[in-house]
Amino acid sequence: MSKTVGDNAPFGANSPFFRIVKEGLDGLVDGEDYFDLLAEDVLFEYVISVPGYPGRVEGRRQIIDLYSGYGDYMKLRSADNLRVHRDPRTAVVVLEYEVHGTSVQTGRPYDNRFVSIVTVKDRKVIHWRDYLDPVAVFDAAGWPQGRHS
Repeated sequence: MSKTVGDNAPFGANSPFFRIVKEGLDGLVDGEDYFDLLAEDVLFEYVISVPGYPGRVEGRRQIIDLYSGYGDYMKLRSADNLRVHRDPRTAVVVLEYEVHGTSVQTGRPYDNRFVSIVTVKDRKVIHWRDYLDPVAVFDAAGWPQGRHS
């Protein structure tokens, strides 16, 4: 699977995100690429998100499918400001990070902050709970019409 992720389509737009997550989970999970870090039956919950985005996705294959279209909307150029908080007793890792890029549809800048709460078991991610700033998505998409940040 790692040959398809990197900077190649359909996942090239996600590369900065994949790199920062892998850095944040270094030493805790096994895998060549982002998707390899996930258990087959991983559960993702998008708690604070945007309208139209699923609130819950189950399974690695479904996450791959969900992320495969990301480059149609956003092109990330970087990810930074990683803060990692680990609790070895509960196998929970909190990742705080930022991503930066451009909306493919509007050409507007996209700068967002995330908090991802990740549970690891047997060196794989089994649960991912995500929080983002939906206003950053709206600003990049130019929604509502005429809104300027």
